[in-house]
Amino acid sequence: MIRSRYSSKLNMTDVGRMDFRVVPTDIDVLGHMNNGVYFSIMDLGRIDLMIRAGAWKALRAKGWYPVMANETMSFRKSLDLWKKYTLETRLVGYDGKAVYVEQRFVVDGEIYASAMTRARFLKSTGGTVPVAELAQLLGADAATHEPPAWVSAWAAQVALPTTREPAPSTWD
Repeated sequence: MIRSRYSSKLNMTDVGRMDFRVVPTDIDVLGHMNNGVYFSIMDLGRIDLMIRAGAWKALRAKGWYPVMANETMSFRKSLDLWKKYTLETRLVGYDGKAVYVEQRFVVDGEIYASAMTRARFLKSTGGTVPVAELAQLLGADAATHEPPAWVSAWAAQVALPTTREPAPSTWD
């Protein structure tokens, strides 16, 4: 968060980039970056983009905060110990309930892993933030920034019931 405050400013539609190196605490027993570490690093990229675009301060002032609703990741090449890489983060679009962000792990211009995330924003006082309100706060036009069709289909396919509906764990 400190580094983000002193980095160049971005718009929410820009690609945010952060440089990292795989360190010993990132690796698993096979000697490459653990799959769970990717998701933790991705949190940093999303926060960095929000801070650099001025959104984080506005969200905090309102008492709003993001939570992940869905994440999917594709791995292409391993990130081995001491490998330098860049995390790229880009807002993909909005729908009626959520914000979609794509993130890539890149080495020398080549994608090693890619992820799509779907976030909802909650109010510290309770409840969810409608995307229209979120877009207004951020100065965005959510209606003209729809996610690609495959992203919308993915979100519909992986959705769980709302917290007001039962979600029994049964294996058919």
